[in-house]
Amino acid sequence: MSLIPHVSLRLSKLLLPVMSVTLAAQGLDYVKEHYSKREVMVSMRDGVALFTSIYTPKDTSKNYPFMLLRTPYSVAPYGEDKFKPDLGPTALFGSEGCIFVYQDVRGRFMSEGSFNNMTPHLEKKSKPSDIDESSDTYDTIEWLLKNVPGNNGRVGQWGISYPGFYTAAGMIGAHPALKASSPQAPVTDWFTGDDFHRNGAVWLPHGFNFMATFGLPRPKPTTEWGKRFEHGTPDGYDFFLNKLGALSNADPRFLHGQVAFWNEMMAHPDFDAFWQSRNLRPHLKDIKPAVLTVGGWFDAENLFGALQVHEYVEKQSPATINFLVMGPWVHGGWNRTPGDKLGDVKFGAKTSEYFQKEVEFPFFMHYLKDAPAPKLTAATVFETGRNIWHHLDQWPPKSVKATKVYFQPSGSLGFAAPDKGTAFDEYISDPARPVPYWPGIDTGMAKEYMVADQRFVSTRPDVLVFETPVLDKDLTVAGPIQVHLRVSVSGTDADFVVKVIDVWPNDYKDPEEKLPSRARYSPLGGMEQMVRGEVMRGKFRHSLSKPEPFEPDVPTAVDYQLNDIFHTFQKGHRLMVQVHSTWFPLMDRNPQVFMDINQAKDSDFRKATIRLYHSPALASNLVLPILEQQ
Repeated sequence: MSLIPHVSLRLSKLLLPVMSVTLAAQGLDYVKEHYSKREVMVSMRDGVALFTSIYTPKDTSKNYPFMLLRTPYSVAPYGEDKFKPDLGPTALFGSEGCIFVYQDVRGRFMSEGSFNNMTPHLEKKSKPSDIDESSDTYDTIEWLLKNVPGNNGRVGQWGISYPGFYTAAGMIGAHPALKASSPQAPVTDWFTGDDFHRNGAVWLPHGFNFMATFGLPRPKPTTEWGKRFEHGTPDGYDFFLNKLGALSNADPRFLHGQVAFWNEMMAHPDFDAFWQSRNLRPHLKDIKPAVLTVGGWFDAENLFGALQVHEYVEKQSPATINFLVMGPWVHGGWNRTPGDKLGDVKFGAKTSEYFQKEVEFPFFMHYLKDAPAPKLTAATVFETGRNIWHHLDQWPPKSVKATKVYFQPSGSLGFAAPDKGTAFDEYISDPARPVPYWPGIDTGMAKEYMVADQRFVSTRPDVLVFETPVLDKDLTVAGPIQVHLRVSVSGTDADFVVKVIDVWPNDYKDPEEKLPSRARYSPLGGMEQMVRGEVMRGKFRHSLSKPEPFEPDVPTAVDYQLNDIFHTFQKGHRLMVQVHSTWFPLMDRNPQVFMDINQAKDSDFRKATIRLYHSPALASNLVLPILEQQ
């Protein structure tokens, strides 16, 4: 809950170009001239020492707050004569002056101890050996306050992605000196919705590619990364389908027992105690620092984590000063890109500069240096489609109306329940020929897939397509989307992918677009821009912890939630929904036989006939949180 009074406010996109100052890196020469560096080993309560780099302003005429980043990705460069070319979240911080602290978490790079992925949080700590990331953060801050002169007794912590997890964990049971925390794209729950799984389905190119390097053993402290995995081909679709095949082939064919966490993942195919202990959400209670959670609407990795951290702090720690920022960004895009476009989709301004200058920097300076309070509301969120920032008193907005949109016969999508026509549409899902998630060639997870034109799959016979007529007015959706499918499968398991798509007008014209002299139409005319897509692994439709088979050919409910959007389908556009059962190699393939998929063999995969019902009695639908424009 924001403790700053405010009123809902829409900022016109005309305000955005004002924030066009380029926030360039300070530069190596600047950092060397203005900061001194020392490297220390900071002891934790159990005696393990963590490698820590400290950059202190040479100007000792005043005291400074700490800005802390804890990371599993290295605090390089190593050596007290080797300096980072920029300090803090952005150049604004280094120019302002802070004591910047970078720490290798335990078991990574130059720190002592054993590394534990997504270290489980301990609610009770009764002895020195009871440690987690909360206690390591607390002990680090305590050491810094006592051993680094010139500090003002205040600490801010930030981090993107995995460092975002350490930031969120660090604000639980926080040291009193920790005044401001900004978990940005924080990893929160690796089974339900972050990085490696979506509702139990393995996010294959990200999980495998990441762990194949990150998960290699570190027998002793080192400044070096492990060897990067080589696919032997630029074509990830071919690699994961024909060279890797079933998940059970990964270790014997490629990892050779070297990646312990991959094998742990494979040994825990359900949301059991192993994954539940690595779910940070239940522990986000009684948070004392002010919180600024940051996420991107097109973050292919941790969109879920950002939304969930904010939501759970709001629910479980209502007295916390709790801000949310969601912009039109990819993973870390607010820090690493101008934020003006993604693929062919443009956002009207350099949105990252607005966030850095008007949100992030004032937030930290207020709580660390008593600068004027930032002009923040509970939620600073960007509306895509119309490209407008909003300042809202809560997220999702209070004024949304839950509205059903129904699948209809003949590929229609409408706001009235179906009353006649064919009872279902069907397709054959073939794991040997899965639906691609991306039209390009890539061995990784292409970030642009989050807005990719879906015309490359809309004519496949194993993809069902439903769309509205041309919209006669704007349709704004703000919040999570509920999916209610009524389906049957000929086998005993199947996956269900639902994609919400904005279909642009065929005669679309971009006034800034320079077409070839003989071109008559924009290549973006008729684009089927994905706005949100998500999967439900069918056997988890009732519980991620207790999988259940389907009864062949019996209509069954599959209900789940898509991550939030804030998007306007503009007048003249159409709303489309696609449904299919493979999405490759983004997610692993389902054998379509009820079993432990992580242990499936190549011979276990079967074709299945999938029916999606849209009859009056079995009316499949989505529930959209529709916001009336003011």
